[in-house]
Amino acid sequence: MKTMMRKLLDLRPLVALGVYVVLDIICIGMGMGVPFFCILFGLPVGWYIVKRLTAEQADMRDILRKMLLYAAIAAAITLLGMILIWGPLSIVSLSDPATDFAETGVPMILYEPKASFIGWIVLMVVISPGLQLLTTLFASHLTLLAWLNEAN
Repeated sequence: MKTMMRKLLDLRPLVALGVYVVLDIICIGMGMGVPFFCILFGLPVGWYIVKRLTAEQADMRDILRKMLLYAAIAAAITLLGMILIWGPLSIVSLSDPATDFAETGVPMILYEPKASFIGWIVLMVVISPGLQLLTTLFASHLTLLAWLNEAN
């Protein structure tokens, strides 16, 4: 088990990014376009980020800066996926005045169908990647605290 963990932590950065992109696409597919599993995927991603950074260096300022950068990259990949999935539907639906927003298949989370559609698009494209960013940062900070506790 230890050798497998070492192999995982010794991946080249571009290979690790490629593995993340594939797993993120799988998470988007499992949620059928709703990035719930991408948000949850932020937990192991945050753990991996800190394990990898603490294996390479011990300068806390660099670790914190790179944690934020890598979490932002992970959220940006999910944001790109959400734009690719929900962007065409929202552009077509919002530009057509004859669109029946109640029939788009989007949950009616607000009283007005058009407002519900816009709210759903904002939730999927903007808020969900933001939640993934926060989940990744939460997990990475918890892992960093555990690492600091072990170091002392």
